[in-house]
Amino acid sequence: MNLHHLFADSGGRTVRYALTGAGGGFARTLLAQSRRMPGLVPAVLCDRDLPRLRTMLDDLGYDTTQPAECQDAAAVADTVARGGIALVTDAALLTAAPWDILVEATGSPADGLAMAEAAFAADRHVAMVSKEVDSVAGLHLADLAAARGLVYTTADGDQPANLIGLVTWAELLGLDIVAIGKSTEYDLVHDPEAGTVTQLDTTVPAPALSGLLELGDDVHTTLDARAAAVAALPTGATADYCEMAVVANNTGFRPDTERLHYPVARIAELADVYRPREDGGVLARDGAVDVFSALRLPGEASFAGGVFVVVRTDDPVTWETLREKGHVLSKDGRYAAIYLPYHLMGVETPVSLLSAVLHRRPSGGTDPRSYAVLAGRARTDLPAGGALAMGGHHHDVTGVQAVLLRGEDAPDDVAPLYLAAHATLARPVAAGELLRVADLADPDPGLLRAWRAGRASRGCPDGTEGEPTA
Repeated sequence: MNLHHLFADSGGRTVRYALTGAGGGFARTLLAQSRRMPGLVPAVLCDRDLPRLRTMLDDLGYDTTQPAECQDAAAVADTVARGGIALVTDAALLTAAPWDILVEATGSPADGLAMAEAAFAADRHVAMVSKEVDSVAGLHLADLAAARGLVYTTADGDQPANLIGLVTWAELLGLDIVAIGKSTEYDLVHDPEAGTVTQLDTTVPAPALSGLLELGDDVHTTLDARAAAVAALPTGATADYCEMAVVANNTGFRPDTERLHYPVARIAELADVYRPREDGGVLARDGAVDVFSALRLPGEASFAGGVFVVVRTDDPVTWETLREKGHVLSKDGRYAAIYLPYHLMGVETPVSLLSAVLHRRPSGGTDPRSYAVLAGRARTDLPAGGALAMGGHHHDVTGVQAVLLRGEDAPDDVAPLYLAAHATLARPVAAGELLRVADLADPDPGLLRAWRAGRASRGCPDGTEGEPTA
């Protein structure tokens, strides 16, 4: 697809966006890329720390006369009217000036929902980067957008939109998809000489990995041994579960197991690992969404944050030809893995923004449903009155293990994980129990309303409605 053709009918229109969480890492990548695109400009930027935001804009080379800190609606409107960028701390000022689409990137479930609803009320489109919001309120926001003839979309450059794009490409081609997924955010880098494995900035001894670099005929034995060898490193970030919830609800693919499989695998092994169990793989059923930990050697290309689909092959001559070209096939030739080993964050997001505004087409699913629920199980006994704080790089909820339930298996009263974030427990929850809405003394009323409305209108109770089409 030549994207110049795709947007050739824009008529020279400039797309303007508002951005929340504008001082964060994702926001920086989008603002940096916008400097290179005359047809895409920021209008209003919202962040709690305006001095930090102004410093970032200076670093990125924005004209120092453009950004203006605004305390009221009149100042916002005047700043944008003269071609400047309004900087605000008060989200209520976001819609005081004209712009086309909100990019919501706060990561705050309640705040993100409120800002998205306000954007729709003002007839603006919404690109949702905050997966925490989408995992609770995405179905409700999709309903709001549809009712107003607006677009609610995931954002290219983030893993959910990238994977949705790869899946729909494979479906359009009629490929028989068995599994879809992504890798964890950070590779496992094994140094055979040192006998160590490194994940981001943590290195631990793992001498056994040197003898486990080949998958072997018994996939399960090798995967179990690898898992034991890297057990000192964390597995299963809450963010992974959250992203796969968004993907599931936009594609119809569902988790194979609520904790996901998280195999430690090399890229060339994906087609052998993600096969049905009867063929030697890890899957109990087709149509799975999952996450793996990418194992590589120093100097090998990264898969961190990349996405994949595994498909059944059909014509053996075609696929053996592709194997000869270096594509990833299972040893028996019956399965193939197709992948994008990167995500570029806000560098790619402009494509979603232009598509939403100029063509009114989302990058996400066309008919999202509750195919999966991001929920939580108590890691330990949680006492009544305890606060469920959300924090850390991956927005973990204190004392709670993220799990991804199939929509048809989720209890009607289950609490989505990020409804529980920042809430107080109304009663004790025993270790291993799912959090229920009734367990929460003070859930955010907006999130609770959105969760219930979305589940009521876009549920998938029987487990068959909306099965993956490929």
